[in-house]
Order: sequence, then structure tokens, then C-alpha cells
Amino acid sequence: MIMIILAALVVVVLITGLFYLNLSPHFGQRPSKAQIAEFEILSNYKNGKFQNLSTIEMDIKFGKTLREYMKKAPNRNPAKDLEVVLIDSATLADRKPEKPLITWFGHSAFLLEMDGKKILIDPMLGRRPAPYPMPGPKRYSNELPISAEQLPYIDAVILSHDHYDHLDYGTIQKIKGKVGHFFTPLGVGNHLIYWGVDPEKITELNWWESIEWETFTLVSAPARHFSGRGMFDRETTLWCSWIIQGSEHKIFFSGDSGFDEHFKKIGKEYGPFDFAMMECGQYNEDWKYLHMMPEETVQAAIDVKADLVMPIHWGGFTLALHDWTDPVDRAVKKAAELNMPITTPRIGESFEIGGLEYPEENWWVEYTKTNE
Repeated sequence: MIMIILAALVVVVLITGLFYLNLSPHFGQRPSKAQIAEFEILSNYKNGKFQNLSTIEMDIKFGKTLREYMKKAPNRNPAKDLEVVLIDSATLADRKPEKPLITWFGHSAFLLEMDGKKILIDPMLGRRPAPYPMPGPKRYSNELPISAEQLPYIDAVILSHDHYDHLDYGTIQKIKGKVGHFFTPLGVGNHLIYWGVDPEKITELNWWESIEWETFTLVSAPARHFSGRGMFDRETTLWCSWIIQGSEHKIFFSGDSGFDEHFKKIGKEYGPFDFAMMECGQYNEDWKYLHMMPEETVQAAIDVKADLVMPIHWGGFTLALHDWTDPVDRAVKKAAELNMPITTPRIGESFEIGGLEYPEENWWVEYTKTNE
């Protein structure tokens, strides 16, 4: 009888899970048959999946990794909630800086103000990078510099891929009515359409495709990563990095990427860059081909010929086993060794691109646990 009850419970859980996977909007929408037919003629698409330029090898031992996650690690999270620099919504709405202005929201989310336009990059502004109500790591800060509801009109949103820590259903629901246009890699627009975004406001690009928009040239460039929001949609949408070229300045956004030769090609074809936002965090030797080590982050900035680099993909959530400050500590150290200018702003702190000064404070030290 006990076995029958347990089996029935397992069946109920499985059925409930399947219903949730199929009915919850958080998982988005997979590409249609017509889109898949178009993808099949592309060189970076094979057997129903998008492909990386280089082979991805992983040797994840799930049992070992799970045990590591369960161990107590005092510095895997900050010692206290991070304080952020708050942004006034009215001031932000009226602000039109002469030089490009960057504001970090933690992790990989940014506001870029450039050429009179406001551009949100990977705007994950939710509390947890997971489909509600599933559990996920809590954001390090109790608040954001400005909430999604308080944001003014946004001229464009640029997305690198569809993982939960970069594309957030709740955030899109709150901002979709005040965004002029969305730029995404192939297939990601389906999620947006499913969530109520007008298809006319979405442009999807393959690697090396570009589009002229206002005073900008936007180029979708390769990254070494993967995609997927559910159990059965891995690599069915594309992932990418972005080249954002304005009237006078050029910026590189790496998205999520392991280290590879594509950085040198980007530097050769489109460099130099005034500023590079480079993935640095949530890495592990078991998945080193999907996320760069901090030392590789600095080398990648050199490869794309950046004048200034900012380590990103940290400072928001704990998604790996390393100490939460390990990414920035290692990147700063390596940047000093290689004479690569590096900036480390606080969350919410705005700074100019192309200026003589940029944030260099080791602000995270005050949030780190000690053995005292």
C-alpha cells in the first residue's frame, strides 16, 4: 500500500510538472515549424539545434556538484544585503548626457544612454532568476537602483539569450508598453511575442548580421554558450554577443560566453571599442567552455581591443560554487598584470564612457565575511 501511495504521488508530481511546463508563460514559446525550416539552411544550425563555433565539452558530475552546493560556504553570498545607488525616475527621464552613460543593475543588466537614446541590455530586474514559483537564488540587494515600473520610456532593449538571469518574464511584462524596439538573437523573439510584445517591434539577428537603427549600427556577434528555458528546448534559440556602434562611440557586450577565438575576430573586424562589458562570474572548471574564468575575461577584453573593460555577470546572484567576490578580485588582479584599464562601479552608479575618470573602488570588501 505504501508503494502504491508513493507511486501515485510521483505520478501526480510528474503530471503537475508537465502541466506547469506547458501552461506557465514563464517558459516562453519555442520556434515554429516555419522558423525551424528557415534555421535549417544556416551554417550554425544542425539537427534542430544552434551550434557553437567550437565544440563544447562538459564533465559535470551532478552528485559531486550537488554536494558542493549543499556545503556551507560563508563567502558564497555577501555578508549583508548590498546597498545600491538609487536613481530618481524624473531625473532619468530628462537626462540626455553628451557622452555615453552606463548604469549597472547588477549581474548583466545595464542601462546605456547614448546618442540621445535609452537602451536596456539584458534587463533582468526580478528578484530571482527562475520561473515563478520555482525557487532560485535571491538577489544580493533588496532593491534595484530603479524599479521596472519606474523606468521611463526605453528606446530599445537588447537581449543576448533566453536564460532566466538575462530574460525575465516579469520584467518584460512591466516594460513592454514603454519600449520602442527589441533586438534579439534568432528565436528569442518568440518568447516576447508570446508575452504580448508587438511582433513589429522585434528584430532578430543571426551571428554577423547587422541592422541600422537611428544613429546606431547593431551587430549580433558569436558567443560560446547555449540557450533554453525548459526541459526540452536547449539550443533551440540562438545566443550572441553585441556590437553597439553609435555616432562617435563603440561598445561591446559579451553576453554569456566561454573564452574562444571569436573575441579576436570581433576585435579584428570591429575593434577597437571604447568600452567592453565582459562576462566574469558563475564559472567552474566543469563548465569552463560556457563561462570564462576571470583571467580569460581580461584577455577577451584585450582580444576585442577594448580601451576599458568592466567585469559583469557577478554582483547579482549566486549561480556557481565560487566566492561571490572571486570574479572581480581575480579580474582586477589580472587587469593590473596586463595593464588593462578596468572599472568596478557600484550597482546603480552611472559613469561616462570615453571620460578620463571611471569607478575603481573595491566597494565589495565591506560586504565580505571575515573569520574574526
